[in-house]
Formats: sequence, C-alpha cells, structure tokens
Amino acid sequence: MKRLSEIHPIIYKARIKQKRIGRRFADAVRGVRFATRIDAGDLPFRCTRHQSLLRRRLGDSDPVLQENKVVNLGIACPNIDGVVIRPGETFSFWKMIGEATAEKGYVEGMQLSQGEVVRGVGGGLCQLANLLYWMSLHTPLEVAERHHHSFDPFPDEHRVLPFGSGAGVFYNYIDLRFFNPTEAAFQIRVSLTDQHLKGSVYSSHEPGCSYHIYERGHRFIEKDGRNYRENEIWRRVTDRRTGDTLADELIVRNHAEVKYQLNFAAAACNL
Repeated sequence: MKRLSEIHPIIYKARIKQKRIGRRFADAVRGVRFATRIDAGDLPFRCTRHQSLLRRRLGDSDPVLQENKVVNLGIACPNIDGVVIRPGETFSFWKMIGEATAEKGYVEGMQLSQGEVVRGVGGGLCQLANLLYWMSLHTPLEVAERHHHSFDPFPDEHRVLPFGSGAGVFYNYIDLRFFNPTEAAFQIRVSLTDQHLKGSVYSSHEPGCSYHIYERGHRFIEKDGRNYRENEIWRRVTDRRTGDTLADELIVRNHAEVKYQLNFAAAACNL
C-alpha cells in the first residue's frame, strides 16, 4: 500500500519540507560541531585519493543529463574543496554545499527517487557523494550518516568499485556525514578535469593504517518474478608499519532490486 506522500504531489512536497525543518531542528538540539573551515594549502600527509569518470553510459538515459551533471559538479566542488575536519568535528555534505537551486546555476540532471530515475535540478551530485564516501572508508573517519539506494538502476559499464559502495543524497535530510574521532585533522580536496572527478584526503598526522575495501558474496537472484542484486562490502585495516591485519569489518550488506533487463548467464560470467 502506498503512503499518502507517494499518492499526491502536494502531500509529497509538504512531507519533504517537514523533513528538512526536522533535520535543522535536530542538528540545533544536538549541538553538532560541523566542519566549515576551508584552507587553500594541503595538509602534509595524503591518506588516499580516487577519481571517477564524469561520463559513462547509463542505460538509455539522455546523454545531455551527463553534461548537466558536469555543470552541477563544477558548482558544488569548490564549496567542499579544502575543507578541514578537525578533531571532534563532523563533515556534512549538505552543510558545505547548501541547497542545489537554479538560482545558484544548477541545472537538471539525473536523480534516483522512490525507486525511479527522474530529472531534477542539481541531479548528479551523488557522484560527488560516492567519491567522498569511498575515500572516507580509507581513513579513520567514522561514517556518521550514509544512505544507499534500494535499487540497481543501470547495468555495469566501466564500474571500478564494488556494487553498493556509493552514497545517496537528497537535500538536506538524506545526508552524507563523517565524524573525526581522532587527534588529527583531515582535509578533503576535490576537483574536475575534462574527464574525471578527482578527490584526495590529507591529514595533519602520518597515517598509521592502510585500508582495503572488497566485496563478498556478489550474486543476482530471482524472486517472485523480480530480479535482485546482493553483496557484502568489507574493509580490512592493516598496520602500515608491521603489515598486521588489525580488523576485518563488514561495512554493509546490499540487497537491491534490479531495474534493467538481466541476462543471468552473462551476469554469472561477470561475477
């Protein structure tokens, strides 16, 4: 049975407004210390870096939305680039970027909403959230809030990271947040080239650990006439000095409905 907010657009918009007000109130009550300082220079030690292609085929989606995504990322990245997360502070994706509106220059891009692919102003910023989340897993930062999509919208094309290792965002109550529990400061750098979204995380202290993210149990299954994709994302933490494994942690179990036509024989060959 559908909820009222899924039946009528006015109710849906009112529900979104309510959730956004609720998030602001909750942050004020909890007194969260958010990271806001941006430094132009890099901290001395690099913890990790990653890059992702700006343009890749996503099913039968309109390629114009890919170009619009690049525009949106170009507006958002400078709001994050250089931010320093000091001890006891929390990084918030939306606190840094703010609401993505047409008045700020954002254009229509691709969004994933309520199990469907839709168009929306500011669409495509999830690629930035994906990058930030992946990099955070290679640092001692604790993921305070992260949401993942409940469906798999497109077949793999040039995928380099395990399925289900991204992060969904929607202003402002579906956020991506990291907490710094250490005595070191961490700094996020993000930028665009013609082909890639690039990111790095730097630290004021030399990293003592290295991190390896991997998946287990990747499979496609069929149930009640629908296809699903499952896996587990794990993180191995290793002492950089000795090479000893300090922890092998389950990060998340993924179970998502597949929204594209699936050839089980071909899918099995790709596992």
